[in-house]
Amino acid sequence: MTRRRPAPTPRRIAVVGAGLAGLACARTLLRAGHDVAVFETAPQPGGRMAAQDSPFGSFDSGAQYFTVRDPRFARALEITAPGLARRWSANAVRVLDERGRVIEAALPTREAHWVATPTMAALPRHWAEPLRAAGRLHLDTHVLRLARDTLDGTRWQLHAEGGADDHAVHAGFDQVLLALPAPILRHMLSISEQTEPLAEALAGVDIAPCWTLMLAFPHAAQPGLHTLGPQWNAARSTHHRIAWLARESSKPRRGPIERWTAQASAAWSREHENDDTPRATAKLLKAFAEVTGIRATPAHAEALLWRQAKTLQPLGRPFVWDAALGVGLCGDWCLGHRVEDAFVSGLELALTVAAR
Repeated sequence: MTRRRPAPTPRRIAVVGAGLAGLACARTLLRAGHDVAVFETAPQPGGRMAAQDSPFGSFDSGAQYFTVRDPRFARALEITAPGLARRWSANAVRVLDERGRVIEAALPTREAHWVATPTMAALPRHWAEPLRAAGRLHLDTHVLRLARDTLDGTRWQLHAEGGADDHAVHAGFDQVLLALPAPILRHMLSISEQTEPLAEALAGVDIAPCWTLMLAFPHAAQPGLHTLGPQWNAARSTHHRIAWLARESSKPRRGPIERWTAQASAAWSREHENDDTPRATAKLLKAFAEVTGIRATPAHAEALLWRQAKTLQPLGRPFVWDAALGVGLCGDWCLGHRVEDAFVSGLELALTVAAR
């Protein structure tokens, strides 16, 4: 007769960061029976799966689409978010030269591109809802550092600001899992108790910033004029300023007004990281016209900077876990820069923690 292994003792676990990695991690631990609390600096969950509203419709201001390669990710979408993800007709992504001429008609794999609807932000908000409803999601709460609990030295407390209390200490955690960008983690771990060796493990990770430009052309909705410029919906570009372009209005359930998102290259974004927004907007608008041939004046032009956007050098493994400390790290930067990388990283860390 085979003996069943006893279920792990429920633990109180803090997850810091409510991007896709943090949400995948927290939901998995919650289903395993643990007491989970999630802390997020921003007023909404999702990280770079974000949307920006405008008078002319929304823009996916961060992640533009996602792939579904891992069967666990596919199953999670099918079971917990049915109908929320839709295929986007950008399968034939063009590759353009500096002048906007097509170098390659399509990516060789013709891999399916997926988007959440009605914006990319809908997926993390949907996955965060059970946590919010259970009172386990603490938004507008910026965790500054970790320290050993003053009442029980085997546990952790989080020193934070924002949220319900301007300055707060959240205590009594058996384990702390940090789902944050590597540069933020390096700083937090270097000033926290006993965690400096974890910061050293991230030394080789390199993440570049990204300037993103969002444009709307409502006059393209005139009779007989359905789109402006090129007839493709998405392209990668070798232009020294712009690396990616997408016609937002071509995505499912995005509204008919002609809208474009252009993302700057990692090199240009890094070089111009300290530019003010009007200067960056003007430079990217000029590059957008050069690549697309659209020289009409947009009714809406807005740029924003993601300071930790694209992983150039990943960690090379799905997560970092120090069982003795009870501290773990996860995020897309562990494996790459894809949405799916974030999900897999958070899931695999949670499965490892839950099994102990």
